[in-house]
Amino acid sequence: MNDSSSPPPTVAVLGIGMMGFPMARRLCEAGLTVHAWNRSRDKTERLQPLGAHVHDTPAQAVAQADIVITLLQDGLAVEDVLFHQGAAHGLRPGSLLVDMSSIQPRQARDHAARLAALQVRHLDAPVSGGTVGAEAGTLAIMAGGRAADFERAQPVLALLGRATHVGPTGAGQLAKLANQMIVGITIGAVAEALLLCEKGGADMGKVRQAIAGGFADSRILQVHGQRMVERDFDKRAAIAVQLKDMRNALSTAQEIGFDAPITALFEQLFADAVDHGLAELDHSGLFVELASRNGLC
Repeated sequence: MNDSSSPPPTVAVLGIGMMGFPMARRLCEAGLTVHAWNRSRDKTERLQPLGAHVHDTPAQAVAQADIVITLLQDGLAVEDVLFHQGAAHGLRPGSLLVDMSSIQPRQARDHAARLAALQVRHLDAPVSGGTVGAEAGTLAIMAGGRAADFERAQPVLALLGRATHVGPTGAGQLAKLANQMIVGITIGAVAEALLLCEKGGADMGKVRQAIAGGFADSRILQVHGQRMVERDFDKRAAIAVQLKDMRNALSTAQEIGFDAPITALFEQLFADAVDHGLAELDHSGLFVELASRNGLC
């Protein structure tokens, strides 16, 4: 993965959850030296058989790392781990932090500025593709920051998926918000359309097959539509997380003076789903909320 004249980087991964575990596992399997930390140590210990070094604190995990990857719940969690639990001050000057969490662009810019004061470089590089993409190494990675830092991180990112440098600090998070807007809105469109067909007496599964390949086809129709047909809403990406992303999009839109009425509508639908006890369903479970409204549950 590197020029023979330079050794592969030592990597730390902070956050070994649904996405962090398969991504860290891929780095271990590629032969990298990996240091890992998670708030719940038992999740991190799953990596030990693969050769990862498990640590009790974030600061310990990053102490020897050239590149640190964070995969945490939200911007507040990233700030807490970096600046309150000691990770930022544990980072070596000249090291590179790649934040692959989904947070607000303004938070990414703030973190980058604070890390720069410690002589630490920063990329915001959120991902799309879910646990399936994390396991297969086919994630779409949207990176914001300096081009030189992106090039430095690219050999590691290439083990996780396809990375694209989309602009300066914060631009990666903007791209992820765009991704999540499209995902959330399209899930709603597919669910509503399939439910209309069911209510009218058509076979949902056959309708999904019939429109595949036409202009209405999409990855959402293929994957999430099938989950809807099968009523399979086991969590891969939770409704609660989708709601968080929609709210981050609306917050960012407000900051820059952008009107996003479609996103606002779907934010309310996902919020209603959470209020009705569906927070931990897969985000395709918005189908359940819409089905309930139409007496189809």
